[in-house]
Amino acid sequence: MAEKKLSKKALNKSFRNWYYGHLTCFSQEHMQTFGYLCAMLPLVEELYETKEEQKKAMDTYTAFFNTEPQVGSVIVGITAGLEEARANGNEDVDSETINGLRAGLMGPIAGIGDSLLVGTLIPILLGIALGLSSGGSIVGPIFYIVAWNLIVTLGMRFLYFKGYELGGKAVDVLVGEQATAIREAVVTLGTMVVGSVAATWVSVTTSFHLVNDAGEEFLNLQKQLDSVYPGCLTAAVVIFCWWLMAKKKVSPVITMLILVAVAFVGVLVGFFNPGLQY
Repeated sequence: MAEKKLSKKALNKSFRNWYYGHLTCFSQEHMQTFGYLCAMLPLVEELYETKEEQKKAMDTYTAFFNTEPQVGSVIVGITAGLEEARANGNEDVDSETINGLRAGLMGPIAGIGDSLLVGTLIPILLGIALGLSSGGSIVGPIFYIVAWNLIVTLGMRFLYFKGYELGGKAVDVLVGEQATAIREAVVTLGTMVVGSVAATWVSVTTSFHLVNDAGEEFLNLQKQLDSVYPGCLTAAVVIFCWWLMAKKKVSPVITMLILVAVAFVGVLVGFFNPGLQY
């Protein structure tokens, strides 16, 4: 019997199904399970002739699945290669093997993806876009939309086909000591980027000052703070927001409302100047 080989057409369709539908029918119970099923369907249909064989193969992918979807495309590519091996009678590849690999990669890939994209790439692109948006220019948002979609599309496609090419060998690359070192490096870089963005685009100052009976100013709080720690109010606000969202699990919307309330009270008591930008 001739060896079964997935066609470029089936692989491209599988990738597109994951690219557009990884959050298909998303719920807390299933997360990305149905998106995974959609991605594997064209592959299973090409590899197996009978409906019974196809159904049995698809049952493998009904297990819970959730990871960072962009970088996670490498897992879909890996299982495409494993499914091809199983269809060719490889006894070392069965449903348990495939699901064990999927479950083992979900966490590490989520860690790498969140650090690389959410913690590093998005802040960098947003920082550039904000700079290009000065004066209300539309160049900024256009740059972000084009750059994000271009990077993500090409990156996801590369990872999908690289995963298919590596198959089960990818586990050593993605879960070993090298992956841990990469993940830690990305987290460090992401932290530096977020700190740089905060220092560049967030500015909090106070207008609080004291005058004597002669009307002469003898205390300017902002000048005193700048002489000790320039930007300390900005740092305090950023750390406060991080503490609310990371430690107290406060949503970003509630955090913004808290900042509005603090600014409102600060203006009323004279701590902030309503004419300044915070």
